[in-house]
Amino acid sequence: MTFKIALNFEDGVTRFIDCNASETVADAAYRQGVNVPIDCRDGACGACKCKAESGQYELGFYIDDAMSEEEAGLGYVLTCQMHPRSDCVVNVPVSSDVCKIRQATLSASVDEVRQLSPSTISLVLQGPGIDKLAFLPGQYANLEVPGTTRTRAYSFSSMPAEGKVAFLIRNVPDGLMSGYLTERARPGDTIRLAGPIGSFYLRDVARPVLMLAGGTGLAPFLAMLDKLVAQGGSAHPVHLIYGVNTDADVVALDRLDAFKAALPNFSYEVCVVADDSAWPKKGYVTAHIEPAHLNGGEVDIYLCGPPPMVEAVAHDLRERQIEPKSFHYEKFAASV
Repeated sequence: MTFKIALNFEDGVTRFIDCNASETVADAAYRQGVNVPIDCRDGACGACKCKAESGQYELGFYIDDAMSEEEAGLGYVLTCQMHPRSDCVVNVPVSSDVCKIRQATLSASVDEVRQLSPSTISLVLQGPGIDKLAFLPGQYANLEVPGTTRTRAYSFSSMPAEGKVAFLIRNVPDGLMSGYLTERARPGDTIRLAGPIGSFYLRDVARPVLMLAGGTGLAPFLAMLDKLVAQGGSAHPVHLIYGVNTDADVVALDRLDAFKAALPNFSYEVCVVADDSAWPKKGYVTAHIEPAHLNGGEVDIYLCGPPPMVEAVAHDLRERQIEPKSFHYEKFAASV
C-alpha cells in the first residue's frame, strides 16, 4: 500500500512524496530526490526529527537521546523510523533550499474568467497536469502574469477536479494581474504557476472549527470545504463567518449553500461593514463571534484576511480571555 506524505518545509514550500507502508519516510524521500535531514538512519542521532501534523504512523526503534517519549507523545517523529499507515503531513524544521527542493512549476491554460463582483474575479485554470497537482487545502501558488515575468500569490479556491482548479482574485485598481484578467485574458492563454506554498492549511478536524474570512480571504476556505466534502464530512461543527465591506462584495453564496447541503455539520453567516447594507448582520467579523463558536477554547480557528482583521481577531480573543486550541491565520495585502 502506498500513502501520500506532504513534507512542509519551514519556508512554506510543500513537497509531496509517495511512501510505501514497508519503507520509512526518510527512505521514500531520498528515493524521490528529497534530501530531508538525516545522519545515522538508526534512530540514534535525532537529526531527522520532524513534527507529524496529521496522519497515522508507526515508529521503529529509537533511543531517548534521539527523541524522548514526551516528544513522541506530542507528535514528533524520526523520519528514519517513521512508517506511515495513512496519508500524513510532516513539518520539516529546515528550509526547502537546505533540502535542495525546487518549487514545482506547472503550465496551465485559462478556462474561464468571471467578474463575480466589482471587487472579485474568479479564475479557472485547466490542463493535463492539474489533476496531478498536489496541495493541502488552504495553500497558495504564485501565478505568473502572462506577458511578464512577474508573479502574484493567490490561494486555491477549489481542489483539483476534472482537470481544473480555481482561484478567487481581488480586483485591484491598476493591478498587474487584475488588468490582465479584466482587459486581456482569453480562454486558452497560458499561465504558469509555482507551488504549493504556505503553512495555512486544514489540519485533521478533531474538534469544532471556526473559519473567519475577509473578502477574497474566502478562497482557501472554499478549498477546505471541498476537501471536507470529499472526505465524507466532519464529525465536529464547522462554522464560517464571512465578512466584506459592501453588499456588492458578497460572492460565492451558491458554493456555500452547496457545502451547507453536503455537510450536515457546516454552517455559515455573512456580515457586511457598510452601514447602509441590506444584510441582516452588519459590522466586522469580531462582532459576530458567539461564545458557542469558541467552545470555551476547545476550538481550532482559521483566519484569512487583511492584517488589520488578523490583529482585531487576536485582540478580541485576548479581551475574551480565550486561548483556542489552535489559531492558524494568513494575512494578505493586495498588490498592484
